[in-house]
Amino acid sequence: MDRKIHSHITCAFLYTITRYGYPPDARRMDEYLQEMAELGFQSAELEGIGQDHLRETARNIPAIRKALTDNGLSLAVFCTVLPHLGSVHAALRKQALENFREGCEIAVQLGAPAVLDNGPLVPYDFPADLPVSRHYAPELLRRVGLPRAFNWKTYWDDLVETIGQACSIAAQYGLKYYLHPCCGSLTETTDGFLRLKDAVGMENLKFNCDLSNQYYMRENLSLALLKLGSELDYIHISDNRGKQVEHLPAGHGDIDWDPLFDTLRQIGFKGQLSIDVGGAETELGDLDSAYLETAGFLERLIEKHHLFDHE
Repeated sequence: MDRKIHSHITCAFLYTITRYGYPPDARRMDEYLQEMAELGFQSAELEGIGQDHLRETARNIPAIRKALTDNGLSLAVFCTVLPHLGSVHAALRKQALENFREGCEIAVQLGAPAVLDNGPLVPYDFPADLPVSRHYAPELLRRVGLPRAFNWKTYWDDLVETIGQACSIAAQYGLKYYLHPCCGSLTETTDGFLRLKDAVGMENLKFNCDLSNQYYMRENLSLALLKLGSELDYIHISDNRGKQVEHLPAGHGDIDWDPLFDTLRQIGFKGQLSIDVGGAETELGDLDSAYLETAGFLERLIEKHHLFDHE
């Protein structure tokens, strides 16, 4: 595609997940990047989903770097999906931290300024046959309990220590560490994240605002942006109708976008707007059209609200 999308608009990895399933083959990362570039994106996300997927990605770093260079792409973040960082078991947390370091090494080699993961999920008693999910809706969580031996204070103290260690590892590589508000996690709202950040006390711990998820969780989005202020520099963009977890093209749900962009200008936002449309939970027509439509929608809002005029 000849037309280049605004450089502050990123193509999230959900584009690839929606097209190829979860998780997509880690050996084809260079192809995924080419597909994003062919749509006109100049900025992209990639993910390493669990230890094996992460290590397969590491083995393909030369091809990924070539694809980034050949297609004129920069990597906004590298996502390290490691749910055991929130485990109650010390051995699993230790292994997850080792994998997290591997993810940081990948991020640095690919030129990403940050790593990103879902917020921690407490150890609910999920059914044994429940598949791993990107989100856990309140309807599900209301039907599951917690282990009888679960102690909140012990869990919280261990979690704060573990996230602090992850932040320290990221800092050694000069990276920011974003937590994503997946539904069901302890950071599914801005206040949940801010409580954890206050406890951890690390400057490089950041929030990946996800407007669709937070709208579904009944959060006041403009207030969320104001709470984060100048700390906010990475936002997942999709729309939502407030009835279920879904990631619609911007303008196809109930989010009121003009007040949000007015607030972004007010707080001096200079970061990336990452299009995060799709997923198995979303009824979608043509995937490429959905991303291009959302990119155009965002470009018009950027121009209307003079969001990046003073760079």
